[in-house]
Amino acid sequence: MLPEILEIIMILCFGISWPFNVARSYRARTTKGKSLVFLICIIVGYIAGIASKLTSEAYMNAFSEKWYVLIFYFINIVMVCADLVIYIRNYRLDKAHSCEET
Repeated sequence: MLPEILEIIMILCFGISWPFNVARSYRARTTKGKSLVFLICIIVGYIAGIASKLTSEAYMNAFSEKWYVLIFYFINIVMVCADLVIYIRNYRLDKAHSCEET
């Protein structure tokens, strides 16, 4: 039980800033200060964490008791994907603004 609690704390600490980051990205309407590579690396990391759980025999044997750990991974990956979608929108806005200036 303690390892799962510590893992949830880790995931919560990583994920607590994403809602604020997504809101800031949305309001900023630019990709300046953002990194597409960073966002993709975070998404890949969360996918690897989920895959790690799903391929762990010990975890899967106790899945009915420990399923809740995966919820935190999914919440975080949804937030990072939302930030990625906003990044794409902001990239298009940046491109449109640069075309207007020329």
